[in-house]
Amino acid sequence: MTGLSRILILDDDEEFLGLYQKLISQHVIATAGVLIANNGPRALALLESEQVGLLIIDLNLPRMDGLQVISVVRRKHPQTRLMVLTSLRDEQFRARAYALGVDQYWLKPESDHETALFLEAVGALVRSDAQPGFRGVQNKSLADIIQMECLGQNTTVLRINHGITEARIWLVRGEVIDAEAQGLQGEEAFGRILGWTGGTFECLPGDETRERTIFISVQGLLLNSAQAFDEAIGESGSEGDPSVSITDRPPVLSDLSSFPGVECAVVQSSENGKLEDHWGISDPAPLSAWVRKTMLDFRKLGESLSTGDVRRVLVAGSDRKLAMTRLGSRDVLIGFESSKDLTEARNVLRTVLTKWAS
Repeated sequence: MTGLSRILILDDDEEFLGLYQKLISQHVIATAGVLIANNGPRALALLESEQVGLLIIDLNLPRMDGLQVISVVRRKHPQTRLMVLTSLRDEQFRARAYALGVDQYWLKPESDHETALFLEAVGALVRSDAQPGFRGVQNKSLADIIQMECLGQNTTVLRINHGITEARIWLVRGEVIDAEAQGLQGEEAFGRILGWTGGTFECLPGDETRERTIFISVQGLLLNSAQAFDEAIGESGSEGDPSVSITDRPPVLSDLSSFPGVECAVVQSSENGKLEDHWGISDPAPLSAWVRKTMLDFRKLGESLSTGDVRRVLVAGSDRKLAMTRLGSRDVLIGFESSKDLTEARNVLRTVLTKWAS
């Protein structure tokens, strides 16, 4: 799929089609346009005549239902990505859709926040330079996938394959209740799974009879995993070369849009201070220069005090909070709204690093 592919929305609700055609046209830039169809035969005809990279499809359709359309598209247009967007809260339909090869399954958004998450997912699917990730959710970590399942209040079993390793995570009505991986169970297994960098996942029918071993919220699980990752970085830095990190891939700054309170970001080389990327700021040069000077000063201070390499710097200013960190061979700054306290900023930073490391 190229960056000029079109998006096709298939739904029998004319008002819905008009609204989402407008939303996607305004918010998803890596597309040549948004087409619409109100029935299966019309959608299949457009797929024959147009370059469509992503088909967004409802399941409850007249004449030819959504699952039938998906089956035909997967056979005749295997390069086209498929996203289900439906109001059907039925785990059997969900399982059948994934078995047919859809990339994502979404319930129709009911709030602005859910709409923003959906548009972000569409943008990730149509990107022509997709990064490693899990099947159907390019540029997404496993943490993102789990959060999407929880947001939908789904009851399902995520079967995850990472190489030859298989694991499962049980969700009941949007809560994570158990996990198994490599002989581990519960929170320990969940943490192991979250560290995987990619693979495939499949949504199986839910099991409400599964014995619960995890009793904290998904936010708590993700925070604990982020804490463990943070500590692992500190340990690796104290034992060896501080420039070595779990990952040296450039961070995907568009991920930051899903975190409330994050205003901007700057990424630059730790070695020479060269600006590599920025987000949420029109002129990053002054902030980039400040990051360079600040990180150098703190590293010199660490050397003079024999405390080792400085990896985290948190700053409270009058107009915003700033968090700086070393990520592989890069220095990353994330700016937060002034209302965020430093503890919140640190916790968000940990979660973001977990996403980028995976």
